Amino acid sequence: MFPLGMLSGLAILTAAALVAALFWSAGWWVAVAVFAALLALAVHDVVQRRHAILRTYPVAGHFRFLLESIRPEIQQYFVERNVDGRPFDREIRTTIYERAKGIHSDQAFGTERDVNAVGYEFLPHTTVPVPVPPGAPPPRVRVGGPDCTQPYDIALLNVSAMSFGSLSGNAVLAMNRGAAAGGFAHDTGEGGLTDHHLRYGADLVWEIGSGYFGARTRDGDFDPAMFKDKAALPAVKMVELKLSQGAKPGLGGILPAAKVSAEIAAARGVPAGVTCESPPGHRVFATPRELVLFVARMRELAGGKPTGFKLCVGSRRELLAICRAMLAEGVTPDFIVVDGAEGGTGAAPLEYEDNVGTPLTEGLIMVHNALVGVGLRDQIRIGVSGKVATGTDIVKRLAQGADYTNSARAMMMAVGCIQALRCHTNTCPTGVATQDPRRARALDVADKGERVRRYQQATVATAVQLMASLGCAHPDELHPGMLMRRLTHTDTRSYAELYSWLEPGELLAEPPAGWAVDWAAADPDHFRVVV
Repeated sequence: MFPLGMLSGLAILTAAALVAALFWSAGWWVAVAVFAALLALAVHDVVQRRHAILRTYPVAGHFRFLLESIRPEIQQYFVERNVDGRPFDREIRTTIYERAKGIHSDQAFGTERDVNAVGYEFLPHTTVPVPVPPGAPPPRVRVGGPDCTQPYDIALLNVSAMSFGSLSGNAVLAMNRGAAAGGFAHDTGEGGLTDHHLRYGADLVWEIGSGYFGARTRDGDFDPAMFKDKAALPAVKMVELKLSQGAKPGLGGILPAAKVSAEIAAARGVPAGVTCESPPGHRVFATPRELVLFVARMRELAGGKPTGFKLCVGSRRELLAICRAMLAEGVTPDFIVVDGAEGGTGAAPLEYEDNVGTPLTEGLIMVHNALVGVGLRDQIRIGVSGKVATGTDIVKRLAQGADYTNSARAMMMAVGCIQALRCHTNTCPTGVATQDPRRARALDVADKGERVRRYQQATVATAVQLMASLGCAHPDELHPGMLMRRLTHTDTRSYAELYSWLEPGELLAEPPAGWAVDWAAADPDHFRVVV
């Protein structure tokens, strides 16, 4: 007897032949040709050894792979509700697109979210909102500690770190053009300071990662002379040392040889056509003390421009060890960018994306508390990145302890990203995350640059309006008591109640019980503490 799969394959062959005979006037030879082609496919399916499904269900099994290939599109466009999608739901994506296009993004008929669900967060407004002066410029945050001679006033929302290489040249150009027009900062990512970042004159945060791209010796070490020359460029307003990123903390990066074009190779200082690797850790420091001294060296080489580092928070003891090193050496960064584990424009293994690193809320509060506890919070600004897309996200992070925010994926959506989740395949359908010239060419720089500007401007304006509704005339007035979270169906608490908040200098005087063990174990000369 024929197996069921073979019978289904023969049925498809027969049906295809009949359809061909009925709808093609060329005659029965068309049906014979279709039948022969499908028969050849069936034979191939039976004898091949790669797919068990095709051996059992020749011809018919291909429909399974076809449906699987379009599953993400079916899920996104036909199955998901407006508030279901991940990493960003349809409601958030639509808001970004509408603001980028200059379309009014108000919604009708009330929220679709379950306001009684555990985890729901909201902002309690005041009966006497603060008026927002018409035409008033949005607030900015001054970055620059006691050792900084060229402080910079940064916007509340900026373009987060995304390298040329992970993004197409046109996507970088569009973001740079939008940032220049809107007066906000553009982080270069660790892929080097390129002509694409300099084209339109936007304010830049030059990020240096463990590969030291753009300031790299032939053997992959840090090149201080090259760094000094580029950091002196007027467009570079701040310099940032990347310790880790939210998508893959503790893991280096690899740009396949096929993507290392001559242009990318020149920007990174690596050979063209050769796989480009970023090691997991840095070569220029091995201890917390060496880290803070290297930050001081970077600031000196940069002519006193604001200098800091970015990290996805891991061990609290290591964070406190860095704080001890700051105190011991009398050296502080001008800023720290906290990247949440939920962030991720960089491709990474599933295990890293889902299970490694501290989520942004816990990481931000930990860094804020640590700096307050050692009496250094007033000298160091905190930026955050990780799923910042709306005005609520900005206000929420400022209330939790941040000074300003950065956004990566929302900026990608502003230039056309449709969340196809193909960033790592070089087949991005909108030309944002690809090095395929044909795909990248579809992205119009002038149009998308204006969309970036409009999106940032509208989102910051909404954040300012939200602050006014909370009774705050300035971001400094926000505090954890202004953010509420539902714990059960009957219990709602503010972040002031949910978390312990240290007093200035408390770790130096009498560490609270929850911090005392980690503070005692933190060593400025060692990152890894063995108890």
